[in-house]
Amino acid sequence: MVKKTDRKFERTRRHIRVRRKISGTTDRPRLCVYRSNTNIYAQIIDDVAGNTLVSASTLDKEVKTKHANKDAAKEVGTLIAKRATEKKIKSVVFDRSGYIYHGVVKELAEAAREGGLTF
Repeated sequence: MVKKTDRKFERTRRHIRVRRKISGTTDRPRLCVYRSNTNIYAQIIDDVAGNTLVSASTLDKEVKTKHANKDAAKEVGTLIAKRATEKKIKSVVFDRSGYIYHGVVKELAEAAREGGLTF
C-alpha cells in the first residue's frame, strides 16, 4: 500500500538538514524565508545572540500586495533589503527553510539582491 507523504514533515527535515550547515553570525546574519498559503515572511537573524535584527512580511503596511505571490515576494525582498541597509547590514547568509529555490522564494531572494544585500 502506498502511503501519502507529509509535505510539512519533509520540509522541516530539509530545513533541519540545511540548518546544520549554515548559521548567522554578527558579521553575516541569516536571511530566513517562510511562506504560507496566505503570506510571506522574511527575517534577518543573528544566531549567536539569538536576536531578530530585521523583519518584513506581507502583513506590513508598506507592502501593497497582500497575497503570497511573486509580486508580493518582490515587495518583501526590497523592503527587507531597505531595512537591512538602514541597520548597516550588507552581507547575509540565505536560508530557504527547506523550500525549493523556485517561484516565490527565488523572487524574494533576487529582489533582496537588487536592494543591496549580498549572498
